[in-house]
Amino acid sequence: MIDEQGFRLNVGMILVNAERRLLWARRIGRDAWQFPQGGIAPGETPEEAMYRELGEELGLGPAHVEILACSRDWLRYRLPVRFRRRNSHPPCVGQKQRWFLLRFRGHDEDVRLNLSPKPEFDRWRWVGYWEPVREVIFFKREVYRLALREFAPLLFPEGAVPAEPRRRRGAGARRRRRR
Repeated sequence: MIDEQGFRLNVGMILVNAERRLLWARRIGRDAWQFPQGGIAPGETPEEAMYRELGEELGLGPAHVEILACSRDWLRYRLPVRFRRRNSHPPCVGQKQRWFLLRFRGHDEDVRLNLSPKPEFDRWRWVGYWEPVREVIFFKREVYRLALREFAPLLFPEGAVPAEPRRRRGAGARRRRRR
């Protein structure tokens, strides 16, 4: 579903284990890692979409997770022009996402990436809290930072939130400065 501004409605999922490590998945056939995410179908609530995507992408059901939080607002990112689908109608300029923080209640072997006819991921691992911000593709970094910043007090109520990584300037920022 694409809204009137050209953003595809989507959900993102941050699964956290008992050690406060996050589930990080690799896109099938590529060296591109991300949190599980997926589109919201017409007539579907964000929570319904989250559970559907959780099953499709990770093979997990409601018994495997506990919802700890949902982002207060929609978080948006724009796709660089080179990543946009040329024949998309209506045109899609990016994603508009509701993020869910989920406590993983299952066992590692419950994560099954091959249950869908078209698997999205071929590997997964548990990572440190801020590692995804450093590793995700550049145009998703700020959304990841915002979601993790919002959820940090829930996972680290004692105030011992790991240090947030410093922002790096991307190649595009360097190129613009030189001109």
